Amino acid sequence: MKSSNSAECDLLIIGSGAAGLCAAVTAAHHGLRVIVAEKAPVLGGTTAWSGGWIWAPGNPVCMRAGADDSPEATKTYLRAALGDHYDPALVHAFLTQAPQMVSFLETNTAVTFEPGSHIPDTYGQLPGAGSGGRSVIAAPYDGRALGPMITLLRHPLRETTFWGLTIQAGADLRAFMTMTRSPRTLAYVIRRMTRHLWDLARYGRAMQLRNGSALVARLIRSAADLGVEFRPDSPALRLITQGDAVVGAVLQCGPKQVEVRATRGVVLASGGFAHDPTRRAAQFPANDTHVTLAVPTATGDGLRMAETIGAALGTTASPGAWCPVSLVHWPDGRKAAFPHIIERGKPGIIAVLPNGQRFCNEGLGYHDFVTALLAATPPGDVPQAWLIASRRFQRRYGLGISRPFPVPLRPWLRRGYLKSGKTPEALALACGIDPVGLRTTLDHWNRHAVQGSDPQFQRGSSPYMRLQGDSTVTPNPCVAPIDQPPFVAVRVIPGSFGTFSGLQTDACARVLRGDQPIPGLYAAGTDMRSVMGGHYPAGGINLGPALTFGYVAALHAAGKLDTTP
Repeated sequence: MKSSNSAECDLLIIGSGAAGLCAAVTAAHHGLRVIVAEKAPVLGGTTAWSGGWIWAPGNPVCMRAGADDSPEATKTYLRAALGDHYDPALVHAFLTQAPQMVSFLETNTAVTFEPGSHIPDTYGQLPGAGSGGRSVIAAPYDGRALGPMITLLRHPLRETTFWGLTIQAGADLRAFMTMTRSPRTLAYVIRRMTRHLWDLARYGRAMQLRNGSALVARLIRSAADLGVEFRPDSPALRLITQGDAVVGAVLQCGPKQVEVRATRGVVLASGGFAHDPTRRAAQFPANDTHVTLAVPTATGDGLRMAETIGAALGTTASPGAWCPVSLVHWPDGRKAAFPHIIERGKPGIIAVLPNGQRFCNEGLGYHDFVTALLAATPPGDVPQAWLIASRRFQRRYGLGISRPFPVPLRPWLRRGYLKSGKTPEALALACGIDPVGLRTTLDHWNRHAVQGSDPQFQRGSSPYMRLQGDSTVTPNPCVAPIDQPPFVAVRVIPGSFGTFSGLQTDACARVLRGDQPIPGLYAAGTDMRSVMGGHYPAGGINLGPALTFGYVAALHAAGKLDTTP
């Protein structure tokens, strides 16, 4: 009989985000005994905090909804978007297996999807760019279906919910944004909020799960139904090797160290290194002021363990998945970050540097916005910008964490999160921006915005930008004057959703030592060097490859991966 200081399984998975859970359900479906070890007391990793979109070109969900796409078109797009970081073998594996992963989850698990039929790729000007039909999202899920396991599900971020309720991009978000403009949307929001308040009173948490939270819940349900063993509060300390092969890992389970032997190997999916101060200092630009939205347990454990047995990190154009964030100071003293994803592309807002000048097209993808901010910041200066709008804009669209009407605005002004001024010069002084620079920039913007034009940066010039805009505004859904006082602003700085730089793997998700795979060691999610090479060609390029290569790793470990070209 095995002692309590040891355990056995076929496949040991380190981490419980999208990559780890997808590997778990895939391996268990194919008959393997699976243990998922999670450092935190809850499951889901950063996936549970994410928007939940999954880039999976050629997936059957969108194909059934009428999408017309081909792997060659997507390859053409990725060649153009990734440049020197295009890896033919990894891209081929991703595009081949992503549709299979979606089909497998649909057919064999509790995961069901909704299509992103109208979500375009980021760089619509590049050859092969998709105008929709390459993304899916997990369908909403009733948390009550988890039963007692609901306590294992990570709570959503306070900053990105509405009183704890997750809101999904698309029709759900539009209803909340326009609830005062339509009796139909108001009735919808009332139904959602009434149910939510009941859930808070009955269960102490949201039960209408959407976005990444719905994906994680569905995967937890599926893994449990397949007999997967979860070990929360069990950080991995080191890998166990036998000759050149990895045959398990040592976990810290309470006061004991437990040796887990895994006959088919170990999958590293521990969430990357967004909270590893040493790696960040070496790789992140402006690291001292950078704020990440990754979970606190993402400290590079998987990378560290693999490096001790000879693995190395692959190179990427950027080490992290950047996004602009603002700092939120709550009345209870807690500080947090809010990601600026939605409002930057709306008509009637611009971003300026401390000199009052614009530095990029505000409707760019969030990764590109931060890349532009870093490039525009003089050496030695703190990278920072201000989103400038009118109070009228804020009441219609919101600004950062301050929600649109009828949610009160004054608390965010009182706390200093938002700055306000009756004139551009007054707003500039409140923010520490050059008043002359801001006035000149606004005058130039307004002169052209009345015609729906942005000659400086061409806002609204791609399908991606127009989707972020407001279709009721003509002639350009992304451009409108900023000329009605009072004016408001929020300061943004570089942040990230996680890391791109990770372990070098082959197309079977096997970690490489030099150019040879390490037997029994796999990596997926942010522990794996991103197949996108540090670029952000579409929304969902974190979760799509994470799920796909978690699926691939499990298939290979189970001896079920078809490697025929």
